Amino acid sequence: MALDSKIPNGPIADKWTNYKDHINLVNPANKRNLDVIVVGTGLAGGSAAATLAELGYNVKAFCFQDSPRRAHSIAAQGGINAAKNYQGDGDSTFRLFYDTVKGGDYRAREANVHRLAEVSTNIIDQCVAQGVPLAREYGGLLDNRSFGGALVSRTFYARGQTGQQLLLGAYSAMNRQIGRGKIKMHNRHEMLDLVIVNGKARGIIARNLITGEIERHSAHAVVIASGGYGNVFFLSTNAMGSNATAAWKIHKKGAFFANPCYTQIHPTCIPVSGDHQSKLTLMSESLRNDGRIWVPAKLEDAQAIRDGKKKPTELTEAERDYYLERRYPAFGNLVPRDVASRAAKERCDAGYGVNKTGEAVYLDFAAAIQRYGKEQVLIRHLDANDKELIIKLGTEVVSNKYGNLFQMYYKIVDEDPYKTPMMIYPAVHYTMGGTWVDYNLQTTIPGCFSIGESNFSDHGANRLGASALMQGLADGYFVLPYTIGDYLSPDIKMGPISTDTPEFAAAEKNVKDQIERFMNTNGTHSVDYFHRKLGKIMWDKVGMARNEKGLNEAIAEIAALREEFYKDVKIPGVANGFNQELEKATRVADFLELGELFAKDALHRNESCGGHFREEYQTPEGEAQRDDENFAYVAAWEYTGKPSDAVLHKEPLVFDNVKLVQRNYK
Repeated sequence: MALDSKIPNGPIADKWTNYKDHINLVNPANKRNLDVIVVGTGLAGGSAAATLAELGYNVKAFCFQDSPRRAHSIAAQGGINAAKNYQGDGDSTFRLFYDTVKGGDYRAREANVHRLAEVSTNIIDQCVAQGVPLAREYGGLLDNRSFGGALVSRTFYARGQTGQQLLLGAYSAMNRQIGRGKIKMHNRHEMLDLVIVNGKARGIIARNLITGEIERHSAHAVVIASGGYGNVFFLSTNAMGSNATAAWKIHKKGAFFANPCYTQIHPTCIPVSGDHQSKLTLMSESLRNDGRIWVPAKLEDAQAIRDGKKKPTELTEAERDYYLERRYPAFGNLVPRDVASRAAKERCDAGYGVNKTGEAVYLDFAAAIQRYGKEQVLIRHLDANDKELIIKLGTEVVSNKYGNLFQMYYKIVDEDPYKTPMMIYPAVHYTMGGTWVDYNLQTTIPGCFSIGESNFSDHGANRLGASALMQGLADGYFVLPYTIGDYLSPDIKMGPISTDTPEFAAAEKNVKDQIERFMNTNGTHSVDYFHRKLGKIMWDKVGMARNEKGLNEAIAEIAALREEFYKDVKIPGVANGFNQELEKATRVADFLELGELFAKDALHRNESCGGHFREEYQTPEGEAQRDDENFAYVAAWEYTGKPSDAVLHKEPLVFDNVKLVQRNYK
């Protein structure tokens, strides 16, 4: 089938406004007759559910957690972008649009990105009205800080808890609608299949994770807001329960999966400490505002630090290599995440890593503490020669900005980051790939929409920091409520969708058959055994750097591992009750298919761009080398029975408003 992105005609700055002015609407009285299922209740799903219910639709919301407020969005730390130009430093809607397209290495759809930049300002007003406690300056105005990939300060924040505060805002809006009966909340439920009736998405099959009951739920439209697939790597910054099942199930029912190889490696994570770990901890990118990243300039000093014979504080400035400042003087420590991650890997691969494994670099706040301390003694008319006072006051400023992050680091690493530099290393974080959607956020299945991180649409090959929260809330509060109305308008006289149909029965049987297969396997290895093995293949051969040989090996190894999984996995317990091993098995089964498609997508794309770095395609300086002539398109994969047989469809990317150039952050 040909991909129709449904991008409106006209100048890019006018597309969204003109589009809204001419799409079909649903009368408020008719909205009461329409049901919408929302799968996932993070920032995208929570804001969508609340807004759709506020408009009058009947919403059925599903989450596998015990409460929507436990969605992984709560873990976001650093902030949310918006082009309000409160700092007066030259920001604008166009500049945010341009930074996002450039940051994504020119692999995003222009129209969607511009719309995102346009509605970003509305998000802040919405959240302030909800009472979200965004940071404020001394005079009471909202404060901003800088993030990677931008030369302006446009990131609104709430210390290092921005995701938590924004999610609580959306959750409070949801609770109001739950109280009114407009949202029927299904906690501890997991979607395991999509039901299609007469070519349209009309419901889902879900498992009650407490009782084990398999349930049918119908609606006039289904919205997937289930987040990303970073846990295909096993170790990632995602919550351990985060999974790709909802997105993968709709893919197997006909929704194309776009750009799966575009996965972000975040540069600012606490390094791996051993095989015992089940997840990694993110330290917010906001720390790169004030922290300086460095490694020892001499190999012997790096070795001495690894051996415990030297401490980082013993090295003078001349003995340190602030490699990001050296390589990228214009952006310094605030280069985009993909650039910062590869630079850290390059230094560690060259032998300059500073922890016992050799896979860590330093993030140092000593200079920031001095700078803020000197500023404070001047403001307070204190002794500018009192070094201890300067450090004390500077530490207080840093603590006010990042205190909970420093506390988290101290609890995990047992080192005081105010006195010794943090150790960080890149880790799997966000996924820019996801289900393909058109301008309406609708997948290739009519009536099935995908929002937030579960779709591919806004971030290209690399997401700028502080843009995940922006996209999730933009989709849920300000985009989907318009576009889904256009789709639902012909259904106002349809009445409730029955679940007593052959389509629902077939989907339910499919789910029960898979569960029965797992329970009857009676193998010898746990689900985690296979998940860890998959993660190692993915990290070693489909991680920060990839090559043709490794990708071919990964595809073969994942296929073999998947076959072994179905023959030798052991699921204790019973199917008709609480069984977390069974939950994990259904999720890992999907990861074992998605991982293969991930590697296949990376193999076919003979270029380097953003988070996709092919070792064969790089500049002499080691930077990503795009091939705009042959690969300026969205790779949308159609499921045809197994990942190895997936069919590629291409959506050409048209750049009318930005100039395609090789990215330069120097």
